[in-house]
Amino acid sequence: MSVIYILDILGTFAFAVSGALVASKKNFDLFGVIIIAFVTAVGGGMLRDVLINAHPINWIGDLNYVWVILIAVLFTFLFKKRIEPLRKTFFLFDTVGISVFTLLGLQKGLDYQLPSVIAIIMGMISAVFGGVIRDVLTRKVPLIFKKEIYASACLLGGLIYLFLQKLGVHEDVVFIASSIVIIVVRTVSVIYKLELPKIKDDYSK
Repeated sequence: MSVIYILDILGTFAFAVSGALVASKKNFDLFGVIIIAFVTAVGGGMLRDVLINAHPINWIGDLNYVWVILIAVLFTFLFKKRIEPLRKTFFLFDTVGISVFTLLGLQKGLDYQLPSVIAIIMGMISAVFGGVIRDVLTRKVPLIFKKEIYASACLLGGLIYLFLQKLGVHEDVVFIASSIVIIVVRTVSVIYKLELPKIKDDYSK
């Protein structure tokens, strides 16, 4: 079992817990919580695979993802009150998760001979669109549309990945360096409350 796969599983677990917490706050029943946890954890990868016509779909080809999501839901039900103090820990898992999801999605796009720009977009979709689907289903404005540097960190990491790859850097170094870029940009943006510019006024006046 590779380190990347372990990080992928940890990211899936963290995403599933975040989805389960959102659903429980909305008073969803058990089935609703499972669905929201599921789409949060694997919705981005599933959408990517549908768009590039990749089969089998990510979680269908590896049932470990399904078991991890179910365990995450059970974990949330049993320890919901104790999870809140661990929010920083889960933020770390979430951040590591989006970095791994981004690069795995990017790699898969390249494996399917997609243009580099499209492969980067596929990486971003893998990382953030599970959260987008979660927010839409729970009637929230998706996080990536209103605050924090989230998807942008994924795009930057993808660009670094392609740049280092073209330089002929070893694949493991490329993956680690690109992951670190995503994690650092995401973490710094949250700590210092950095956001992308918003269109508020007509600056031509």
